[in-house]
Order: sequence, then structure tokens, then C-alpha cells
Amino acid sequence: MIPAQNSPTGEGAPPRFRLLSALSYCAPLLVNGIVLPFFPVWLAGHSFSDHEIGVILAVPMVVRVLVAPVVAMIADRMKERADVLLWSGGLSLLTAVALYWTTTFWPVFIVFTLQGATFAPYVPVVESIVISGVRRWGLDYGSMRVWGSIAFIVSTLVGGQLINRWGGGMVLEVMAFGFIMTVVMAIFCPRIGPTRRRGQPIDLPAATGSGLREPHLLLLLIGVAIQQSSHAVLNAFSSIYWHHLGFSGTEVGLLWSAGVASEVTVFFLSKRLSRRFDAWTLIRFGCAISVCRWILFPMNTGFAGFFLLQCFHGFTYAFVHTGVQRRIVATVQETQESSAQGAYFFYVGMAMALMTLASGYLYASLGVVSYYVMAVVAFSGLGLVIFAYYLQPQRLVSGGKTREAA
Repeated sequence: MIPAQNSPTGEGAPPRFRLLSALSYCAPLLVNGIVLPFFPVWLAGHSFSDHEIGVILAVPMVVRVLVAPVVAMIADRMKERADVLLWSGGLSLLTAVALYWTTTFWPVFIVFTLQGATFAPYVPVVESIVISGVRRWGLDYGSMRVWGSIAFIVSTLVGGQLINRWGGGMVLEVMAFGFIMTVVMAIFCPRIGPTRRRGQPIDLPAATGSGLREPHLLLLLIGVAIQQSSHAVLNAFSSIYWHHLGFSGTEVGLLWSAGVASEVTVFFLSKRLSRRFDAWTLIRFGCAISVCRWILFPMNTGFAGFFLLQCFHGFTYAFVHTGVQRRIVATVQETQESSAQGAYFFYVGMAMALMTLASGYLYASLGVVSYYVMAVVAFSGLGLVIFAYYLQPQRLVSGGKTREAA
């Protein structure tokens, strides 16, 4: 989590900035709470094969990684960054409507890829507006960001109820409603003028200092990207897997919500965790739990067992993400922060996209056994993280011992 910077009282912020910022997070994550768990179910309901589902879900990820940095840079040069949200939400709504007339592979593939491009900048632009509020007026980032995660949970639970009652066809209706809300919040999102930062929120320029050239940081980012990509089969096929086991839409929604709730809990406790554990411990522990999670996932442990495994998401994602952010801060100067965040975004995004593409073929060939492949992927990421730990520069202290930065 990003701590609030020192500021007397936050005076000077536009009226209702906190409320409108929180609602601006809610709108896009309302969409994600439906698309991520239930769009694969909609695809399966239209008789798409497993590898076709993998392709349809993977390509928009690549497009988002490529489009988001470009639009984010354009937004930072505009008089009002929030204006980008209106275009992003409006065009995304059109793609959601277009899906009503697409039921075969190529039309769905093209429309959903376009949706990936048009929706890509929405969350990064909202993020940049909120972080500007943190920097300028000392507002608390977590109190605004957390409502987006809560919206995701509510959306997933409600979506599960609707799909349980009316079937997978409800995905498009709820998706369209979510995009309508993104347009509404684009109108009401705070207008605070252009960014005052010299860097960009997401950018990939060449490194200008030693921090980004540190071999251990580069290897750490690649290792974490590989570990995070092991979530690909979960994201693409877990809902289908659970439906085949006989779980209702409501139960599937609860399972997805459990993962996000555990993630939110870890972020709330991040300051306390940072005092007790160093960054490397958090990262290695999260990677190790990933291996265990995917080994256990193919076993039909019932709803309670899967609920517990979903709660592991707080370790496999939030622990790792928090640790990486701390390592970036410890390794990279503030002037390179945007470049480091951009590199992290790029590596994870590309790894996830490629693994999602592969997951379609894996699941078609191996079924739930593909989770064992994800365990191997997570173990490979853990291996690179451990190697990165021993590559980091160490400073001698009294007695010839070594220590590492947090």
C-alpha cells in the first residue's frame, strides 16, 4: 500500500475527492468482478474449446500491456486526465454491446481484443489521479483503493447469484451494466488538472541509473513474473472446473471473493507484516505457497477445501506483490520509480498473457492435471527468486557479516 505523505490536514483537495476517487475505483473493478470469473463460463456455454478460450483470454492481456503505457503517457499530457476515462468507458461499453451479436470464434476474439485495448487505460488513469491526491494533499491511498476490491467481491457474489438463477447468458448484461457505471464515474471522477510529476505512471524507457541495471532486481522481477503467471489456469478455467464439480454460480462467486478478500486483508496488514518480515521472506514464502496451492488444486476437497485454497491467494499474490514493491524502493532511486514499476507491469503482464495462451492447450490436453504444470512453473519462479537473493549486493558490517536491504 502507498502511505499518505505528510500534509497538515489534506486541505485544498477538491470537494468529495475521497468519495469520488473510491467510486472511480469501484466502477472498473465491478466489471472485472464479472469478466474474470464468469466470462470463461460464457465462452464455454457457446461451445468454445479449451484452447480457443485460452487464446481469447490471452491476446487482450498482451494488448493491454502494450496499449496502457501509451494512453497513460497521453493522459499525463492532457489538461484533464479524467477525460480519457470517458473515452475508455464509452468505447468499452460498445464492445460489450457488440458481444451480443458474436457467437463464433473470430468475431468474439476480435471484439474482446478491442475491449482489452479500450479498457486498458481506465484503472491506470484512475490510479494516477488518486496518487496525485496522495502526493498533493496527503490523503490515504488505502482508504480509497480498498473500495475497488470490495466492489470486485460484491460484483462476483451478485454475478454468481444471477448466473446461478438465469445461466451464463447473464454475463453480458452485467458486463454492460458495469461499463455503463464506468461512463458515469468518468463524468464524476475528480478533475485536478495535469500531473505534476516528471515521470509517467507506466513507462518503459531505458534505465538511466545503476538501480534498474542491478542483476538481482532484473532476475527478481522475471522470477516473480513467472510465479505470478502460474495463476493463468486458475484465472481461465477454475470457474469451469468448479461448475463441472457441481458447484453453483453462488458458490463459484464465493470462492472468487475469498481470494480477493484474503488479498485485501494482507494489504490492510502490510505495515505490520513489513515490521515482522523482510521483503525477501514475503516473496519466497508466497512463491512456496504457490507450489503447494497448485499441487492441491486438482484434488476435489469440496467447497470448504477450495475456499481455503482460495484464501491462499493472499500469500501467492499479495505477499509477493508487497515484497517486490519494497525491493524496488530499496534498490531503485525515486527518479527511476516509474521505469521500475513499468518494468514490473510489463514482465508480469507478458508472462501472464503467454501462460494464459498456453493454458488453453494445457487444459485441453491434461485437464486438471495442468495445475501440476503450474506448480512446476511456480517452482521455477521460486528458484529464480532464490538465485536473485544471492546475487544482490551485500554490505559488510562489523564482524564480517552481511546484511541485505529490506
